[in-house]
Amino acid sequence: MREARVYSEIVPFDAPVSELLERRPKGIILSGGPESVYAQWAPTLDPGIYEAGVPILGICYGAQLLTRQLGGMVERTGRPEYGRTPLTRIGSSPLFCDWPAQQSVDVWMSHADSITEVPPGFVATATTAESPVAALDDTERHIHGVQFHPEVLHTARGQELLERFLFDVCGARPSWTHTNIIESSVEALRAQVGGARVLCALSGGVDSAVAAALVHRAVGAQLTCVFVDTGLMRAGEGEQVEETFRSQFHVDLVHVKATDRFFGILTGLTDPEEKRKAIGETFIRVFEEVARDAEDARFLVQGTLYPDIIESGTGDAATIKSHHNVGGLPQDMSFELVEPLRLLFKDEVRAVGEELGLPEEIVWRQPFPGPGLAVRIVGEVTPERVRILRAADAIVLEEVRRAGLYRELWQSFAVLPAVRSVGVMGDGRTYAYPIVIRAVTSDDAMTADWARLPYELLERLSTRIINEVDGVNRVVLDVTSKPPGTIEWE
Repeated sequence: MREARVYSEIVPFDAPVSELLERRPKGIILSGGPESVYAQWAPTLDPGIYEAGVPILGICYGAQLLTRQLGGMVERTGRPEYGRTPLTRIGSSPLFCDWPAQQSVDVWMSHADSITEVPPGFVATATTAESPVAALDDTERHIHGVQFHPEVLHTARGQELLERFLFDVCGARPSWTHTNIIESSVEALRAQVGGARVLCALSGGVDSAVAAALVHRAVGAQLTCVFVDTGLMRAGEGEQVEETFRSQFHVDLVHVKATDRFFGILTGLTDPEEKRKAIGETFIRVFEEVARDAEDARFLVQGTLYPDIIESGTGDAATIKSHHNVGGLPQDMSFELVEPLRLLFKDEVRAVGEELGLPEEIVWRQPFPGPGLAVRIVGEVTPERVRILRAADAIVLEEVRRAGLYRELWQSFAVLPAVRSVGVMGDGRTYAYPIVIRAVTSDDAMTADWARLPYELLERLSTRIINEVDGVNRVVLDVTSKPPGTIEWE
């Protein structure tokens, strides 16, 4: 939806219809899901949503759910469809107005149940070999359903179908622009903080940098940025933060050196959730101390993104990992949070950063976790392990840039598992750490594919890391996509 420049949000299936209508939506999309509509714990909707007069589009599970609730039939036919499937339009529909009749178009299917009978008032408008009802419409009530997934790239003309729903059925306008995002955010920020002092947690990554620039535009001199040197940053990161925000943006910047403090709280911790939460709490305590010296600032800016919220577990969403700025925050902190990027994805954040005038090396810097190198060390975090990992990571980024792949990759970095293996160097036995190279491609970090790096690049990485980083005798490559893995190891 946002790629079509229309603002959208994800809301839980059990949100009260009255609350949804208070927000005056132009349309409602019912997403796909992993359940059967007949499963005991399957999500259902308040039937009042169908009588609200708001256009509805059901996708896969969403199409089956509206079919069942409105009096149609969904059955387990024994003929599931998975993957690319030819679809034929058999009736007129505002969703398919430009699709060829009686000619197949490839769509992406992923279902075991099928719609076998449409509800009263509906007509079937598309079919496949195994799905007699691959699309259905009730044009009078503006309720539509498709069994396939138009939101995935494998569906030819899928984005076109979604835009027909947005513009022709819902009457939406393409007004969700980067300028619009900035203007609405600045207005909301000024309303939230008034004339109060504001602290910004500045890590040097793109998220916190864009959040800082956005808040600075809104409140100017009321903002104090706090860069906490945890000792867990990438090589040269602190210097770049200082240069960008002191020299270019002329922002009041407090540089807190807390390396010993963070290594102290991480001593003996090996569980990744414990590490994230310990770091999150320590961050807040440091900011609270700074706030007492900054005219008792009571607002704290964070670069929290929409994927952070989703992965940290919201409502019925599973907790994948507690992001230190979401699930890792202490319950008793004294700040009111300011999160201007909370509803944005990474690609939107980059575009906003460019619009705000941030330098390219900040805007297009590959994502870096808030807890830093602590969650790229699998096991206890020690100064020696951080030294090894930081040096190896710098080599990975240097060689990826030299190969011209930095902007093509979503992330590329080194991981250090706290295990050792036997090796041979200089005719002698070694017992040292391995380094894992992790490189992925992605559009929004919600899913990712492992990057097929050239063999020549892998050879240079292996040779340089082993030769130049003391304490490493083995380099391996992670070839796991997300899912089933996550991008970061912890």
